[in-house]
Amino acid sequence: MHGVVLVVQGLNGWLLRLWLPLVLLVSPAAVRSQIDGASVEAAQAGVLTIESDQQTANSSTGVITASGNVRLVHADRGLVATGRQAQYFSREQRIVLSGDVDVVQTDGHTLRADQVTVLLEEQRTLATTNAGDQVISSWTLQDPGVAVTQ
Repeated sequence: MHGVVLVVQGLNGWLLRLWLPLVLLVSPAAVRSQIDGASVEAAQAGVLTIESDQQTANSSTGVITASGNVRLVHADRGLVATGRQAQYFSREQRIVLSGDVDVVQTDGHTLRADQVTVLLEEQRTLATTNAGDQVISSWTLQDPGVAVTQ
């Protein structure tokens, strides 16, 4: 696949690798295959790859905006997220995904919301949705000391 790659380093050392065009796959199995295909160097460096139909970067505000069929892949966290738009605010160390956001992790955890905000320095995520709708998440809860038998 051909594309253009733009690497941006944030204040706290986060690296963002922006790449066009888009391949949209969101399932735990698809996440695993995409993560397995990521380079070891990218995973170790904490690289977040953003793919979309269009991307703009404003050096005076420090904001990168990706729009249209957005997909984010974070290999070392085993995560793929999709939405209509993503914005990276480098000065605030914040990522905002909006528009039918789906987040899927290799362990099967999922999150669906209209908007997901990731506060990188605080390592905190906030999910919100439109009035009348609900945020939907799915988690596997297991006691680490209990063996699962079938």
